[in-house]
Amino acid sequence: MGKSHPIALRSRVIAFVEEGHGHREAARHFRVSPRFVNNLVILKRETGSLEPRRQGHVGGGKLNAHGDWMRGRLAENGELTLDELCVELAGRGVIVHRSNVGRFLHRLGLSHKKKPAGKRTSTPGDRTGA
Repeated sequence: MGKSHPIALRSRVIAFVEEGHGHREAARHFRVSPRFVNNLVILKRETGSLEPRRQGHVGGGKLNAHGDWMRGRLAENGELTLDELCVELAGRGVIVHRSNVGRFLHRLGLSHKKKPAGKRTSTPGDRTGA
């Protein structure tokens, strides 16, 4: 449920559906998406509430526990790529996508090498040919 909808609207939509109207009919009636209605019905069923779910990870994600280790690894070898960090994390039992590692490093204020040696783009001065 991307956009924030006032609780009053959420209450009216749920009441309309509980009166026996279909989800698509409720979506047309209240000018909201069918997905919003579906998600709202699921939210009500699972939580008993119409309050929006908390966004983001509770506790900050699975990498938080490895922040000190990652700082240490980058201090030892600042040449590690995101992919290499992912492989090392997998060895520690943490399966995570490279983009999550990159965002985590950014939050820690750390930088990293983007590409392995040999795969780096050339500088404008060392191009050959026209």
